[in-house]
Amino acid sequence: MFDIDFYMKVTKLRHKLELKELHAREEILTSLEELRSKFPVIYNIETTNACNMLCKMCPRTTMMTRDVETINPQLFQKIVDQITPHSPELWGRWEAFIADEYGISENMMSENHFFLTIIPKVIQLHGYGDPLLDENMPQYVQLLTSRGIPSYFSCNPANIDVEKTVEMFRNGLNYIKYSIESVDDENHKNIRGDASNFSNSYNNILNLLDIKKQNNYGTTIIITMLDLNRDKQKQEFDLLRKAFDGLDVYIYLKSEDQQWYRKDFHGTNSIHWSEFCKHPWMSITVKSNGEIAMCMEDFDNEIILGDSRVDTIQQIWNGEKYSQFRKAHVYGTKGNKCSDRCDMKLVNDYL
Repeated sequence: MFDIDFYMKVTKLRHKLELKELHAREEILTSLEELRSKFPVIYNIETTNACNMLCKMCPRTTMMTRDVETINPQLFQKIVDQITPHSPELWGRWEAFIADEYGISENMMSENHFFLTIIPKVIQLHGYGDPLLDENMPQYVQLLTSRGIPSYFSCNPANIDVEKTVEMFRNGLNYIKYSIESVDDENHKNIRGDASNFSNSYNNILNLLDIKKQNNYGTTIIITMLDLNRDKQKQEFDLLRKAFDGLDVYIYLKSEDQQWYRKDFHGTNSIHWSEFCKHPWMSITVKSNGEIAMCMEDFDNEIILGDSRVDTIQQIWNGEKYSQFRKAHVYGTKGNKCSDRCDMKLVNDYL
């Protein structure tokens, strides 16, 4: 989830920044503070940072040094107790807004449709790890469903456990995303490591689609391929789309998130990665050890703004560390991971 009310309210300020009509940092910082809610919205809960893949486009593969941990179930429930889903009235205003501002309608299927119609309402249960390696996932999905909170996570299809996945379907999982880079096993292994494959993953997904249809489960199965600027990237995606042609899946080509890591800046089609970073004012991330990070892209927990094991989410969100972090985004503080190792623009980049 993220704060869609803030996102709508900040649009006028964003347009002025993009047109270079704003210059006074203190006034901008004050405006952002006035627009943000004092009640935080959780973007994602990283249930585990365990992963058995060696994806060449992921900084976890070569740069992550933090311990591998899985969130404590009691802490997970404590976090969920602090989540409130968006009201139907607010969501209605949001749908009208994204149609007017971005031309996004209900029946589209694209990365921007996904970001603006699915991500804002779900709790993401992934970060820098694969949730399929967390044995507690079915219980977490059930807990969120019981609170009326939509659930979603992205994972590696090579790790599919059909029985456990069906249990999550039964428990009300709303969306599950499988990342597939090629219909050729060797190409797939070259990108995501020897633990990955296409053939077995594809057969498991077909099986899950049959089970889903037979039992009328409401889970949406999402298939994505990352645009890694490869030779024959379009042909690769066309082959993937052909493999799932006529099947009940949501499929799209996704822009690469963190191009700084591979030093291959080939642009983005993502609205999210084209506008200034709103995360300091619209959402928080809970890491697998309970720490509160600036956002899910902080793979090594370098900017920690609080600890959910000690304080409430609201105390952290309105605390001094968060205040200084927001100021750094507006003033462009040097030596900040957000400035040095992230593709997203800071407010300072427009000034």
